[in-house]
Amino acid sequence: MSEKKAPDKLAHAKGTQKSAKGTKQAAKKAALRPGPRADEADGESAVLAKIAAMPGPYRAMGERLHAIIKASASALTPRLWYGMPAYAKDGKVVCFFQSAQKFKTRYATFGFSDKANLDEGAMWPTAFALKELTAAEEARIGALVKKAVS
Repeated sequence: MSEKKAPDKLAHAKGTQKSAKGTKQAAKKAALRPGPRADEADGESAVLAKIAAMPGPYRAMGERLHAIIKASASALTPRLWYGMPAYAKDGKVVCFFQSAQKFKTRYATFGFSDKANLDEGAMWPTAFALKELTAAEEARIGALVKKAVS
């Protein structure tokens, strides 16, 4: 009978070794992951720097959108998202600004992620083409951002 117990104990010991080895590997992987990059650590300055690097008309549009978003939803935190200015709530991107230069399109885009609370029936817009910002567009964007974070 003691012979039967020994293999069970051995099997149990091997399982322990594998799980300990797996834990060590997970710790090594975690140690190799880079820490927060400078643009993630200070999102606001990274977003403002990205906007400042945009060509003239898109820079002005980005600066104005930044001000509108900050005024409309102070809960949103600026950060870069795929190299674009974006605004997040609880670490999840809610809205973003993409200059026309980014993908060589004829207009800039202001868009919302699936985390935005814009649901309206079975279909609703999630991105808007921007050629210029007038008072009407600014008011509409402000209202959409407020709704998105509600």
